[in-house]
Amino acid sequence: MTDAELLDVAAEAAERSYSPYSHFRVGAAVVTDAGEVVTGANIENAAFGASICAEANAITNAIGGGARAIAVVAVVCLDGELCTPCGNCRQIMREFQVERIVLSSPDGSPVAVTVEDLLPMSFGPEALRE
Repeated sequence: MTDAELLDVAAEAAERSYSPYSHFRVGAAVVTDAGEVVTGANIENAAFGASICAEANAITNAIGGGARAIAVVAVVCLDGELCTPCGNCRQIMREFQVERIVLSSPDGSPVAVTVEDLLPMSFGPEALRE
């Protein structure tokens, strides 16, 4: 699947966003280490701390389904802005060895980055396994 196609899948997921407070609709599509595509959308809550980001939703769906690593995460915001993952999602991506993150630029073209680009000098699970 190309980056552009993966962003299209993420955009479809964003259509299912539950965002009655912010109206900021975000979708994510992840490719697992086995090549499976799993999606998620942001789900808000009146108690804001109970909200979940699209990226975390997609990754936890994939991990709960049996994946142990995520190869690619694609993120789309339907408002047309470049939308980068929050710090919590960056750490979740680090935990599950995400190799590449594909973001949708304002014109819709893919922008690929790495976890290291977004979370330099990070702390990961290998530190606990040594």
